[in-house]
Amino acid sequence: MALRGLLWLAFLFVIAVVFALAGRFDTGQVLLVYPPYRVDISLNLFIVALVIVFIVMYAVMRIVRNIWRMPQRVAAYRARTRIAKAQAALRDAIGNLYAGRFSRAEKAARDSLAHDANKGAAGLIAANAAHRMHEYARRDEWLAKIEADDWQDARLMATADMRADGRDADGALAALLEMQSQGGRRIHAQQIALRAQQQLKNWSEVLKLVKSLEKREAIHPAVAVRLRQLAAENLLRDRRHNADALLELWNSLSPTERHSPRLADLAAELLIALNRPQDARKIVEEALAQNWDARLLRRYPDTAGGDALPLIQKAEGWQKERPDDADLLFALGRLCLHQQLWGKAQSFLEAALKLADNETLKIRSHRALARLHEQLGDSAKASEHYRESALAMNVV
Repeated sequence: MALRGLLWLAFLFVIAVVFALAGRFDTGQVLLVYPPYRVDISLNLFIVALVIVFIVMYAVMRIVRNIWRMPQRVAAYRARTRIAKAQAALRDAIGNLYAGRFSRAEKAARDSLAHDANKGAAGLIAANAAHRMHEYARRDEWLAKIEADDWQDARLMATADMRADGRDADGALAALLEMQSQGGRRIHAQQIALRAQQQLKNWSEVLKLVKSLEKREAIHPAVAVRLRQLAAENLLRDRRHNADALLELWNSLSPTERHSPRLADLAAELLIALNRPQDARKIVEEALAQNWDARLLRRYPDTAGGDALPLIQKAEGWQKERPDDADLLFALGRLCLHQQLWGKAQSFLEAALKLADNETLKIRSHRALARLHEQLGDSAKASEHYRESALAMNVV
């Protein structure tokens, strides 16, 4: 702006110089006659007067126009002031929301509605603030005020998120369904759906959503593993009265899930309760081949059914690779007890007791030895082991 002003000033100086030089050589006269009056002036004076008249008329016209447009200019100024205040209120609403001042955020959002263009953003901010204050009715009123088409996806996503956070899983899924019917399918929508399905205990849907989010790397691996295990556990328990349905579900799980000691132990426990020890044994052995785990070894003797000899042979093969595994020795002791191989059972159980490094295994080994001596008719030793198992308990 300063440079342009200097250029105009220089231009005016140039014009002044040109007129001054031209005026030195002018000898013309201008005669104005209006009977009975007669005015005779020089050409230079006439030109100067003409320029002055033009400037005066132009100034008068600008003044008149400005006066005429004054109401419009005042209205425009007031509108600009109102919009500026509304925008400032919207910024305050965002700041207060994230600062945890929810009441102020809602009030500022209401003030920002002075500008119609803020209606969508202000509605979302105010709804979020009301939700944080557990004012769910007022939250829904704010959301209902968002009517612009280009804000509907944001409204539905916010509705689903807040309803899932408020434990209204059905409302969250309804909002997501409406959004998906309009062509919206996003990672955040799946994350909200996952929370809602967990609340509704729809474990089959939870499993599908976790797998989908894993493919898109939208969930932490540790969280995904835990949710997949939780979903699989509950699906297995839902089929605890039907062995065929339980096995069908088990075979539909991924290898990672089938090799999980926690899930394999649960599936084996349920199958044993349904009198399917052979299927339980297969599950335990496959899981042990991938993940050696104490809980699976403790479950293994329960899968013996009527004949424990094949299991003893299998376990003895494992013992060659892990001769100092106390849990394996305890499992072998229980299997020998089942098969009434008293000498081998006592040998394995005493070895397990000697190598036991935790309270639980010590207690179980003493109790197993006590039952062994009861079968052998040695009540004194049985009582001694029962006493030792009681003493091994770390009672606080």
